[in-house]
Formats: sequence, structure tokens, C-alpha cells
Amino acid sequence: MKRILSILSIAGMMAGVVLVSLAGSPAKSKGEAMATLESKSGSTVTGTAKFKQKGDGVEATIEIKGAKPGQHGLHLHQNGDCSAPDAASAGGHFNPDNKAHGAPDADPHHAGDLGNITIRNDGKGKLKITVKGLTVDPGPHSVVGRAVVFHADTDDLKSQPAGNAGARFACGVVKAE
Repeated sequence: MKRILSILSIAGMMAGVVLVSLAGSPAKSKGEAMATLESKSGSTVTGTAKFKQKGDGVEATIEIKGAKPGQHGLHLHQNGDCSAPDAASAGGHFNPDNKAHGAPDADPHHAGDLGNITIRNDGKGKLKITVKGLTVDPGPHSVVGRAVVFHADTDDLKSQPAGNAGARFACGVVKAE
């Protein structure tokens, strides 16, 4: 009887260790992430940003509504923090390689340079872009934990350090799905 109780006790402890180990295991990434952009700086702009791992880069699909028609800068910012009324808490552009600001298809450019989005007369716009070198998975080039920022003005794609894109009209923190 003591032997059976001893075996059951050991089995119970082993099961507990297995459960603790499984509970502490990180979830496997689906290679996707998302941000919900909320109005900042007194604007009415809102939107969503979806990120999907695509080979050696990330495909970003950003949809905006409530914006003034025209071209507006879009960037990934360093800090996943949109708590400030003007989104200043998002910090500067995401730039893990310390490169100069530029167009997303030019060299050099910040990892967070997404270029411009065109807003139609109805106040809506959509940008779909694949940015090489970014990832959804954890690491120094991950979009997760960063902020997506929609700017008031056009990004001129050359002025340093941020393209002269103006106030931050919408901001959302990127979270893994």
C-alpha cells in the first residue's frame, strides 16, 4: 500500500511539473499582429493596421478613416505607448539600425518608414506595403510592441530625422495576434 501511495505521489508531482512547464511556455506566433489607431492631437482620425510575416519582411495593411483628403505620413514609432494626448509617448521612428530617414523602398531608410497613405475625399484611405527586414516574431526588428502613427501632413521622404510629416493625428500599439 505504501508503495502505491509513493508511486501516486511521485506521479502527481511529475504531472505538476509538466503543467507548470507548459503554462510557462511562450505561445507560438501566428506571424500576425494588429494595432487599433485612436485619435490624437484633437483629430477625428481612427484606423487599423494589420501586419503579416511574408518571407524576409512584413506586409502591412493600414486602413484610415476620418482624415483630411491628401497624402499623410505613416510610421512605426519606437515605443508601444500612445497614452499622451499628442502621441509623443510613442517616441521617435522605429530605427534599430540607426539609418537616415527615407522612402520605404529607398536605401537608406528607418525600419519604421512606411511612406505616405492617400486619403480620398470621403476621409478614408488604405495602404498595403511590404517592408523588408521587419518581423512579427520577437527580435530587434519586430513590429510588435511598437506604435503605428498617422501624421497630419505628407512625409517628404527626405527631411531628417522624420520627414517633416507634422502632428501625430492617430496612434495604435502593435500587438501579436
